[in-house]
Amino acid sequence: MGEVMNPYSNAAHAASFPQEGNPRETEAWALTEAARRMASASRGEPEGMRESLRLNWKLWTIFQADLIGKAEAGEATETVVNMLSLCQFVDFHTVAALTEPDAAKLEVLVNINRNIASGLRDSLAREAREAAEAAGTPDPAAAAAPAGAYAPAPGVAHTPISATA
Repeated sequence: MGEVMNPYSNAAHAASFPQEGNPRETEAWALTEAARRMASASRGEPEGMRESLRLNWKLWTIFQADLIGKAEAGEATETVVNMLSLCQFVDFHTVAALTEPDAAKLEVLVNINRNIASGLRDSLAREAREAAEAAGTPDPAAAAAPAGAYAPAPGVAHTPISATA
């Protein structure tokens, strides 16, 4: 007898991808997805932890390359400099976590990813509010985060990985 498939699983999976055309939304999604994978892997075997760490490291290497390009082009704002420092921290921390993976080391990176993703989403929501106000439509629905953007439910607190293990 064949495996029973959930008819909604593909739709749910497709809905979790960011909409095209908004790099910050895509970056927030990628950071959240990498955080989700690390959080899940932190409850498993070391090789699963290493796999999720490598994925996160690749993501941060892409950010670092983009930020270095901006700095070299004379766009070294305070945010760019701070993000480059954070990239360096993520590099060093990832190497240490790859050497001796454990949930606590992954939790540090999960929290960084979640916080940066949250900041990106907050900036998108602020820009949407400002655009709505400038257009004369301070409708809260018009100022909401972009469709498909992840946002935790109101009143839901973040649970650290260590509390779920």
